[in-house]
Amino acid sequence: MPSTALVWFRRDFRLHDNPALVAALHDADRVVAVYLHAPDEEAPWQPGAASNWWRHHSLAALATAIAERGGRLTLRRGDSLAMLRELIRETGAQSVHWNRLYEPAIRARDEQIKAALKADGIIARSHNSALLFEPWSLKTQADQPYRVFSPFWRNGEPQLVNARTPEPLPNGDWAGHGLDSLPLDALGLLPTIAWDAAFADHWTPGESGALERLDAFVDDAVNQYRAARDLPAVPGTSGLSPHLHFGEISPQQALAAIKARGPVSGQAAHFIRELGWREFAHHLLYHFPQTPEQALYRDRFGRFPWRRPDDYADDLRAWQRGQTGIPIVDAGMRQLWATGWMHNRVRMIVASLLTKHLLIPWQAGAHWFWDTLVDASLASNTLGWQWAAGCGADAAPYFRVFNPQLQSEKFDADGAYLKRWVPEVRALPPKAMHAPWTASAPPPGYAPIVDLKAGRERALAAYATLKE
Repeated sequence: MPSTALVWFRRDFRLHDNPALVAALHDADRVVAVYLHAPDEEAPWQPGAASNWWRHHSLAALATAIAERGGRLTLRRGDSLAMLRELIRETGAQSVHWNRLYEPAIRARDEQIKAALKADGIIARSHNSALLFEPWSLKTQADQPYRVFSPFWRNGEPQLVNARTPEPLPNGDWAGHGLDSLPLDALGLLPTIAWDAAFADHWTPGESGALERLDAFVDDAVNQYRAARDLPAVPGTSGLSPHLHFGEISPQQALAAIKARGPVSGQAAHFIRELGWREFAHHLLYHFPQTPEQALYRDRFGRFPWRRPDDYADDLRAWQRGQTGIPIVDAGMRQLWATGWMHNRVRMIVASLLTKHLLIPWQAGAHWFWDTLVDASLASNTLGWQWAAGCGADAAPYFRVFNPQLQSEKFDADGAYLKRWVPEVRALPPKAMHAPWTASAPPPGYAPIVDLKAGRERALAAYATLKE
């Protein structure tokens, strides 16, 4: 009787360089591909609405790719362990393979599942598919996790010479056609109102879309990456973050594509360093699992004088809707709503305004990004928001306050980004676009919700209390 392995797809929606799939095809005569929808098992950080949009289309692409190879992606919904046991009974599978995820709730769930399956006599193996380094593999000389990026990367970067070589899809038989499977629409991942109307104009979820974007980046944008990545009006970033998050491409594939160009230096090295920040974010989340809700340095920031919800509710709503009256902030928030993504430089600006000028807790911003970003990684989202608030890793000086007007003038000098997303300022002279309240005839009804000078002084006074 031929041996059978289940491949449990989770957030690794690709066939090439997929360690769990490769191992299953090597170990068994045939594989059954399954996706188990159990968002409640990820509580309190179940995937947000924008992430679910991406997940739907990425699963559709994965199902098509498997069907082209003669297999079928089986979709089930419910308790993951119960569903796996049911599938094992239905298929006679002797082993289950999956790729590791690192969010605290998922880690705990997976450990229980692995122990339960082994107790059942089933081979249960997990693999590293998402990271260049396992979060536990890099430590300080004192055998402690890192809290600062630079020494983390000094330790990690030299190890890239030993990075796993991307693995092609091995030959093997696919099965699963006789199994009950939910239709994809039954998972309820798509919105019931068309707030996602423009998403498809900007993104192509799935492994093919990921590889096309990687090729385009390596062929062109990487050559100007270091400078262009800070300019929100130009396509200077890789655009790979959602593809990496959903495992449609591996960091090993991205690294290999860069290395194939020649020696990694200059612009390319700066991009590899950004992959290092992604690794660092996962390192922090693994070792400090409380950080999605609590400051890394919570002893100090536990007493920070944030405003109260009933005091900041209107300001938070204005920020979410891109109606702060500060063009660069409004442009970013409108780009986020329309496309499910925001330029990284602008993410820093809007986060600084929320946490510093408005003194709104960083958790409020993190939760909004979680629901609206297609690349909503718990690790990177947490690192970014704690950095902006000054309470996390690499946040020194923690009292830094971005001036959004100066940031706009520096990184969008001709106002091209503002013109695209904030029609209220298009008729203003270039200089006034960045600060329309300084214009001789400001746009009617468009005014800042906070005075930038007064807001900065209030923020500095609040941060000064941490020294007392």
